Amino acid sequence: MTSSVETASAEAGGGTPTASPAPPATLAELPPLTSAPRRLLKHPRLMHYNRLAALVILANIVLLAASWAPTAETIGYASLANLALAVVVRQQYVVNLLFRLATWAPTSWPLKARWTLGKVYHFGGLHVGGALAGTAWFLAGAVVATVAGVDPALVTVSWTLVTLLAIIVVTALPPFRARFHDHFEKIHRFGGWSALVLFWTHTLLGGQGPVALGVLAVVTFSVALPWLRLRRVDVRIEKPSPHVALARFDHGVTPFAGSSTAISRSPLTEWHSFANVPSPGEPGFRLTISRAGDWTGSFIDDAPAKVWVKGITTAGVANIETLFSKVIYVATGSGIGPCLPHLLAAEVPSRLVWATRDPRRTYGDGLVDEILAVQPDAVVWDTSRHGKPDMVRLAYTAYRDFGAEAVICISNKKLTWQVVHGLERRGIPAYGAIWDS
Repeated sequence: MTSSVETASAEAGGGTPTASPAPPATLAELPPLTSAPRRLLKHPRLMHYNRLAALVILANIVLLAASWAPTAETIGYASLANLALAVVVRQQYVVNLLFRLATWAPTSWPLKARWTLGKVYHFGGLHVGGALAGTAWFLAGAVVATVAGVDPALVTVSWTLVTLLAIIVVTALPPFRARFHDHFEKIHRFGGWSALVLFWTHTLLGGQGPVALGVLAVVTFSVALPWLRLRRVDVRIEKPSPHVALARFDHGVTPFAGSSTAISRSPLTEWHSFANVPSPGEPGFRLTISRAGDWTGSFIDDAPAKVWVKGITTAGVANIETLFSKVIYVATGSGIGPCLPHLLAAEVPSRLVWATRDPRRTYGDGLVDEILAVQPDAVVWDTSRHGKPDMVRLAYTAYRDFGAEAVICISNKKLTWQVVHGLERRGIPAYGAIWDS
């Protein structure tokens, strides 16, 4: 592949792979955009996440139209069912099941079908749709209960719960969540637990039957399960540079490639998820943690000897690689972390495109050599030498030359959207995180 990149090569005298600079050359021209109707379906506003949320809301509108005017019992069941959907679809075992079901499809299936199945990680749209619809139904139920003059205690609990659900919904909106993520996380956690207690109180005061109690029991178990596996484990920290920490774990768990683990130094306040990097045939795993904020900066500067973990390892976006015969991994900076386990496992033929600043100085010779050992044809662009590349064209050039079926991008939000939608509008399956949590 000829491009304005650094290519992986072997230095003479030892044969150890290394990233050596190559002079800038010409990248491939992007193919033309698809037709206007197809481009419209690939617009960010119409991504599968939003389609799933709209589908849940539409189903509730149909239910409302079919049962107008709904009884108090119907309203109660509808609100509970939607809020149960919102909670359960985020459960770690359910997430892993959804990925497993979606990736069972063989590569012999039509590309369009596999393209759609690869969007499985947009399941958060079900969470959003269920939360919005459930809150609306519960508001309606509170109004009906107030007008009917039922038990004042039940009315009080109803309006308290409506207020709490409204706060959770408003603070989960993207502008607030992006700007005040730590506050969003705490409100979501403690507000969610409080809402669950109020749901139990409301259900018991309302004398609802075994169905409602059973659904609440499932929801409660779903919420509690990760916390039942809360534990404090040893961690060994290596710092190849002031920008990066490699956290090594070996507490009897070797996670599957493409999964993530949430860690915390204070389990009731904040959690941060990182991609697991297991090495084939070796116990334990690593996390690649780059300086990207106060928490990661503190973690690197004041490396802990122990951290908290909870729940199980959970599938991430790159697990959809098995749906395709060949894939291109596009990463910038520490985005190499989520890509690395798939590159090491080599379940699917792949080629890496990695743009980062001075990779050896930042991430260490050991990590770079490990990458190049399994990706001798990797495209490594040193931004400190060549500046920032046109990542859409760089990704397309690799896609074309490698004969890949899909592109998986792991980068910051702006660049991920740029690559994913820049390619999808040209008829190329592309995937990347959607920052919905």
